Amino acid sequence: MPISPHIRALREHIGTRLLLLPSAAALVRDGDGRLLLVRHAELGVWGLPGGAIEPDEQPEEAAVRETEEESGLQVEIVRLLGVFGGPEYRITYRNGDKTAYVPIVYEARVVGGAPRPDGLETSEVAWHAPSTVATLPLTPLSRAVLDQVL
Repeated sequence: MPISPHIRALREHIGTRLLLLPSAAALVRDGDGRLLLVRHAELGVWGLPGGAIEPDEQPEEAAVRETEEESGLQVEIVRLLGVFGGPEYRITYRNGDKTAYVPIVYEARVVGGAPRPDGLETSEVAWHAPSTVATLPLTPLSRAVLDQVL
């Protein structure tokens, strides 16, 4: 889902001003050690599957939900990789919305499904060797996370 009703309601009150937003993402590897990345439809760049944590949702559940929504793959959480924050996690969207993300990133493994983009948020799903990730156009958030965990 591109924007949740909760965030839409917040934006109606604060406009484009800075919103601090907890999010969850999954770092998923296949049997060959390749990383699952999704290409974001709006920006055309690659990133980890992930997104905003909904009200009353556990961060682990959000990482699992977002991974399935964006990639078609069902995953289970293996472990927490880290909680990140700072200026490199701040984004200004094309519509002017300013967001400072606090991503909670989990390592996860595939338990079902088949890779496919959702056609809304993601336009492509692919496995990438860690050695090639540095050459890909990545979202700033994914670049910062991957620089710290790889």
